[in-house]
Amino acid sequence: MAASATIIGVAATSSVALAAEATPQPTAPAAQALPAPLPSAPVEKVIVTYKSRAAEATSNSAAKGDTAEKAAKTGESLAFERRLASGAALVDLGDKATKQDVTEVMDAFRADPAVASVEPDIRAYAMAVTPNDTDYAKQWDLFEATGGMNVPAAWDKSTGSGVTVAVIDTGYAAHSDLSANTIAGYDFISSSADARDGSGRDSDPKDEGDWNATDGECGTGSRASSSSWHGTHVHGTIAASTHNAKGVAGIAYGAKVQHVRVLGKCGGSSADIADAITWASGGTVPGIPVNPTPAKVINMSLGGASSTCPTVYRNAIDGAVARGTTVVVAAGNSNANASGFTPANCANVINVASTSREGNRSYYSNFGSIIDVSAPGGETRRATDTPGTVTTPENGILSTLNSGTTTQSLENYKPYQGTSMAAPHIAGLAALLKSAKSTLTPAEIESAIKSNARPLPGTCTGGCGTGIADAAKTVNAVTGTTTPGTGAAFTNATDVTIADNSTVTSSISVTGRTGNAPTALKVAVDIKHTWRGDLVIDLVAPDGTAYRLKSSSSNDSADNVLTTYSVDASSEVANGVWKLRVQDVASGDTGYIDSWGLTF
Repeated sequence: MAASATIIGVAATSSVALAAEATPQPTAPAAQALPAPLPSAPVEKVIVTYKSRAAEATSNSAAKGDTAEKAAKTGESLAFERRLASGAALVDLGDKATKQDVTEVMDAFRADPAVASVEPDIRAYAMAVTPNDTDYAKQWDLFEATGGMNVPAAWDKSTGSGVTVAVIDTGYAAHSDLSANTIAGYDFISSSADARDGSGRDSDPKDEGDWNATDGECGTGSRASSSSWHGTHVHGTIAASTHNAKGVAGIAYGAKVQHVRVLGKCGGSSADIADAITWASGGTVPGIPVNPTPAKVINMSLGGASSTCPTVYRNAIDGAVARGTTVVVAAGNSNANASGFTPANCANVINVASTSREGNRSYYSNFGSIIDVSAPGGETRRATDTPGTVTTPENGILSTLNSGTTTQSLENYKPYQGTSMAAPHIAGLAALLKSAKSTLTPAEIESAIKSNARPLPGTCTGGCGTGIADAAKTVNAVTGTTTPGTGAAFTNATDVTIADNSTVTSSISVTGRTGNAPTALKVAVDIKHTWRGDLVIDLVAPDGTAYRLKSSSSNDSADNVLTTYSVDASSEVANGVWKLRVQDVASGDTGYIDSWGLTF
């Protein structure tokens, strides 16, 4: 299966905070012309993870021997290719393997008691579409009150200085508006044919172009296309040079961008992408020099269809987050539930949906309960316009690009649409936050972004997270400053599992406040649960007083609690340890506290 970097974007889907407890069922807008489905690429490799005590887990010779044994058993031509950063073995089936062949090989590995898991090496593709234009006045996504992200008001507190953002994408096309903020990266495409640079992995992340000449070249359903220069467009949104009298402004223009190339001809493989995540965040990848400038933020505007998060992605992402790196992904552009796309459906990521200039969910954006937050992704055409046309370029996301249709030519600027464009808005904001307060953890960054988002001024069918991110409000919240009409925010985004018939708590330590809490203390709650009627939720004050936020209900079968409660806590001292207490009072459904926050 293939994953794609999507300029129409790997769409991250979020749901607007619910004032009521009823959750609308996701429904697709009627009579919309939807983007073409992702191509279905053949599987040529599988990723085998052995149990830790098995010899094959650490010995390449043992893994090669096991591969030869499976080849003899299945009659397939199998070859051990290399060890991944996670310790898993990458096994090549050759380019002639059928779906039945892949199934037989995976079944053979699964039947082995020494094997912990086996999964296909799926592909990812750039998620983007092309249009036209230039300069800051056209960057509505940064400053317009309706659909913008309130970025300029954050720049007096932070510009992203001291933070490296890794763009795991198609690589870098030379551009004078980006060169000052670009540092050395790496090319992780292991196939020389896909890399188009005459070699496999190397230290040059130059974008060699991701065009394909004919329909079907990259699998059933793929279409001939020009090079997207996707990673270069993403880079411009995050950190284009600013105040330089040309081009566009970047959200975190004081940050540095490290291009980590994983997408070439026909997308990229999950094995390569997982190793790139590990390397970018400072982890060790066999045979690759250690990254001298590890990133504190990773942007992945890429994805592919998968009902679950592959183990190889999960291990790489969990490792990156454990090393202190915030991972931002696009939800996808199929106007579908984001739970069916990966890495959007992986845990420990910030999953981003796309919004339009009018503040609606973009017609193409994926949606669902797993969306964390939304950001501008634009619409270069209306949903009812002919697919492939550009009728509203002024409503797209303008950024840096290249004019080459196949290989690189002259630098330029064009507007694109997609969750691929929405995700770098959040990656840029994450860089602003990390620069403003270096001690922030990935969980705290995610929680701050979600807690300080504003409801969509337009509509969102299916769920768009906590709303459109507000850069200035979020930066102010983590730096302890306030803007008119807002108060200090405290958050906790560490997941807490809610088992059947259990009681759990999550704590927030409030400091730096004077006097008592307000009469309208805002309690933002994001709980993932498959039957929210099972849940009783209380806010517990530092002195132990409990304030009931939600009672159980046998009639409430909807998923998740995603809302903000208002509590009269004026009798409580503000400073101290506040707790969110959640009781599951029935059997059959479980979940977890994703995040919660207090705004004074």
